[in-house]
Amino acid sequence: MVRFGLFGTGHWAAETHGAALDAHPRAALAGVWGRDPEKAAALAQRYDVPAFGDADALIEACDAVAVALPPGVQVEVAVRAATAGRHLLLDKPLALTVADADRVVDAAQGSGVASVIFFTGRYQPEISGFLASTAAAGGWHTAKAVRFGSIFQPGNPYGASPWRRQHGALWDIGPHALSLILPVLGRVTRVAAMDGPSGLVHLLLTHDGGATSTVSLTLDAPQEAVSREFVFYGENGIETVPEGEGDAVTAFGVAIGQLLEEIESGTRDHRCDVRFGREVVAVLAAAETARAESRTVDVPA
Repeated sequence: MVRFGLFGTGHWAAETHGAALDAHPRAALAGVWGRDPEKAAALAQRYDVPAFGDADALIEACDAVAVALPPGVQVEVAVRAATAGRHLLLDKPLALTVADADRVVDAAQGSGVASVIFFTGRYQPEISGFLASTAAAGGWHTAKAVRFGSIFQPGNPYGASPWRRQHGALWDIGPHALSLILPVLGRVTRVAAMDGPSGLVHLLLTHDGGATSTVSLTLDAPQEAVSREFVFYGENGIETVPEGEGDAVTAFGVAIGQLLEEIESGTRDHRCDVRFGREVVAVLAAAETARAESRTVDVPA
């Protein structure tokens, strides 16, 4: 049984991380830490575990950390946990800068801990199976990704999130889009970007080998325009990424299981580890520069 410390007290921490950890037969919830002690106490009581007032104390009390915090806060917890030899179950995006992503990668590799980053679709079997077979087929020239959310409606649990309001769709749902495109088309080498109305951001990406892709994102779409579309075009025709079945709790349970496999086997080559998380952050950071400076930006390897 692997003891997980839960870091975070928001809706995602309570309803996804906490629920999946509580239900998993090979994981035990060791305790909860959050920036708001009252929320931490309430969430800990819900799952009948201790609330910790000190993050390092919870790190000491667990074998692995599950982090559901804003990216800037996640970095600090992840570095401290990895340095202490605790395995990492992190959320996307890994960080908000390449330098911070590098700190997490260096800490994880330096201590040899296992790491998994949760991109929901990558842990849904319909999507992961599609990506594997599509990548194996090869011959893809381009892809189109559209993800239009609408989180600022009354009652949405994510609409009041300060980091989402500040950094927008590029950093919140951009990682999800990239997590589906990169396994098929490969590493991004160049990025161009343009803003549109209502928080829209459009990316034009060049990949290793010359393939291209487009990504359009917003968190503030009209309700009638909420949509999700991921399509690949190439020598084998047109392939559309299927909808994932099951809820986020089920997918997070799969991620827990895959981290446990990494821990037990001693392998450190998970397809969505902190190195992949760093690759995604590098694309997003380049896109941020491209937006700000109205130019195409190279993404360093």
